[in-house]
Amino acid sequence: MAFHWQDFLLALPVGVGATAVMDAWLVLLRHLGVPTLNFAFIGRWVGHLLRGRIAHAAIAKAPPIWGELAWGWLTHYAVGVGFAAVLLSMVGAGWVHHPTLLPALAMGVGTVAAPLLVMQPAMGSGIAASRTPTPLKNCLRSLANHTVFGFGLYLSALAIGLVSR
Repeated sequence: MAFHWQDFLLALPVGVGATAVMDAWLVLLRHLGVPTLNFAFIGRWVGHLLRGRIAHAAIAKAPPIWGELAWGWLTHYAVGVGFAAVLLSMVGAGWVHHPTLLPALAMGVGTVAAPLLVMQPAMGSGIAASRTPTPLKNCLRSLANHTVFGFGLYLSALAIGLVSR
């Protein structure tokens, strides 16, 4: 399926909504005492990336970037919208008006490749969190978070479909 620029008008609320569902999940985890990602570290990584530095031994020890928390949140939501655009390019924009769960969950599970293969290695945690004390636990946590994102894609499309009727 071809992605048309007008489809971005659908990808934007689907991606923002799905990312917000994931954020609600992360808030719940934090209230339960489960550690979650500090979005300032994503912003710090992006800030250094814009200056030409891709990888760090430990992002927490890298020099802070002005506005890194804001950059982190902006990046988080922009990536969510990007993943929604990929989903719509695969299933077609009509899916938003009649969503099914399987493509959304598959997309969510597929997006876990981003932290495991890109973000974690670039931020010093190794591929699939291999340099952390609990790699399997961290990978499963990422998988759960991104599965919730996939469920959020579905819920957001459902909400848009209801509103547009």
